[in-house]
Amino acid sequence: MNRSAQTVLIGVAALALIFAPLYLGAYSLTLLGRVLALSIAAIGICVVWGRGGILSLGQGLFFGLGGYALAMHLKLMATAKGELPDFMVYNGVEALPWFWKPFVSAPFALLMVLILPAAAAGLIAWLMFRRRITGVYVSIITQALVLAFVTWLNGSQGLTSGTNGITDFQMFLGINLRGESVARGLYWVTLLILGLCLAATALLLRTHFGAILTAIKDNENRVRFLGYNPAAYKIAAFALGGLLSGVSGALYTLHLGTISPAMIGVTFSIELVVWVALGGRSSLIGAVGGLILGNLAKDKISSAAPDAWLYVMGGLFVLVVLVLPQGVAGLLNHRRVRRTVPSVRREVKEVTDIA
Repeated sequence: MNRSAQTVLIGVAALALIFAPLYLGAYSLTLLGRVLALSIAAIGICVVWGRGGILSLGQGLFFGLGGYALAMHLKLMATAKGELPDFMVYNGVEALPWFWKPFVSAPFALLMVLILPAAAAGLIAWLMFRRRITGVYVSIITQALVLAFVTWLNGSQGLTSGTNGITDFQMFLGINLRGESVARGLYWVTLLILGLCLAATALLLRTHFGAILTAIKDNENRVRFLGYNPAAYKIAAFALGGLLSGVSGALYTLHLGTISPAMIGVTFSIELVVWVALGGRSSLIGAVGGLILGNLAKDKISSAAPDAWLYVMGGLFVLVVLVLPQGVAGLLNHRRVRRTVPSVRREVKEVTDIA
């Protein structure tokens, strides 16, 4: 597929997404909104894994931090002033925990949606990469961290509502979340944020930072020999991936109306990686497209044949590893390159003959 065809395809897809509220029903629109929110996390994985070569299996940790940061504010807004959230009352908590109190403020909660995931990701990356931990060890560590986070959430019934999660949201920034027009407005806000994240990340990856990050993936020792500090670039990329996952988690929580440990565990983190790999981990559009199409297919297939879905996902993962290591986007680019190379050779031959 040439560049013109790709541009037309992307343009048609963008228009279809922009006008989706005009032709989709309530359920389909809500589902698509949730998937678009997840796509922001896919951008982060593309930066960390596709461009930086760091396979993180713990993006659910940062996704959960962003989601819980917003959910705490929403829960306090749904609770009468001076009273405790219902799950705290049920578990015998007598006073609002100190770390809940600042989340009464909406600006503080929104700030924490950005700061908490980015800071956590930056700290984890600093601890790993200053020790030059690479490869499968990074995957194991990040997977263990998200498992530890989920275990803590499950065991903290009085602080986080445990396995039940935080739910029953009513108001946000003075808007009734149960209003009929909210779903449409939230969808467009999510699409706008996704577009801004895509554009900003694409611009960043075209800078010197993106070039060095790609060079680190290809040959980290060579980059270090040239006088650069690979750890600093990897930490920055990991923090950016955490920030994008946190924004994704907050938007997903708004769309779904709840967040729980079951939504952010190891399985969720691996699914994100599978969809990004299917679309193309080195392509921002490919990563987003893979996640959108994968989750929409998941909804259809799991509804029609619940027992078959895990086998389908496992088969897709095997397909990507064995046949499409660069995903669908990589396959399309490869075909375009293969068509371009012979034409270049012909031009060179013509110039040679003339000379």
